[in-house]
Amino acid sequence: MTDWPTNRPADLDASEKRSVGKGVFRKCDGCGATHTAEVMHERFEVCPDCGKHHRLAAARWRALLLDGGVLEPWDDQLRPADPLGFTDGKSYGDRVRDATSRSGASEAMEIGAAAIEGHPVAYGAFVFAFMGGSMGSVVGEKIARLFERGERDRLPVVLLQASGGARMQEGILSLMQMAKTVSALERFKASRLPFLSVLLDPTTGGVAASFALLGDVNIAEPGALIGFAGPRVIEQTIRQTLPEGFQRSEFLLAHGMVDRITSRLEMRQDLSLLLSHLSPRKAPPPLSSRVIGDPDDEA
Repeated sequence: MTDWPTNRPADLDASEKRSVGKGVFRKCDGCGATHTAEVMHERFEVCPDCGKHHRLAAARWRALLLDGGVLEPWDDQLRPADPLGFTDGKSYGDRVRDATSRSGASEAMEIGAAAIEGHPVAYGAFVFAFMGGSMGSVVGEKIARLFERGERDRLPVVLLQASGGARMQEGILSLMQMAKTVSALERFKASRLPFLSVLLDPTTGGVAASFALLGDVNIAEPGALIGFAGPRVIEQTIRQTLPEGFQRSEFLLAHGMVDRITSRLEMRQDLSLLLSHLSPRKAPPPLSSRVIGDPDDEA
């Protein structure tokens, strides 16, 4: 009887364990399917099986929406202060430094000049990775300046919303940003230029209660959570069971709170189409500079 060979090549050793690098595969939070990180990256974190939209970093949004992925930043030098000396086991300053280290951003809002399929825009986007996209004094100031620059330079505003609401570490100063941003928005709207508000998951708290739902067109991603307080808090308060899908973008569309739901993979084309319809070839002058009897005032 022939003996079994004992000098098997090392690459045929069945006992050898092969490990898969961390982050090579991603599991969908919607359907549980597993896909390679490369596939999810190419699809901008949209599941190819169920269409679940996972959260997308601000840098990837720039790559998806903006011509050449280029944003010419405005007011990037603004940094949060700590006027209250707030601490909750960790100082506010330490939390800001940690958020900057993790996210690579200096604040939870980026603004600047950009173009979407050739349409010049004043562009803004929340950075959710920075303290949950919370709105403090710097975020509010940047949003106000976004509308002011849009009005001054005669640019439509496109603003991506993704926020947990007002930043508690700044107390009443963060709540003041609600009035400040809406005031700037109302002045911008007097210029008769469009404001396109893109509602991502989540858009909640003081951001949802102020400017986020005041767009000329409110566009939501599929399945995005949009509302002031979360469903669990509301149920505990009113002691009633909420309807299925309450505060999700589909529910809001059915009840007239948003104008359309657009897949992330079609967002660039959708925004371009809206801009081509809503942005005049030559922006009208501000109302304050026009005289009675101006033909542009006629319906």
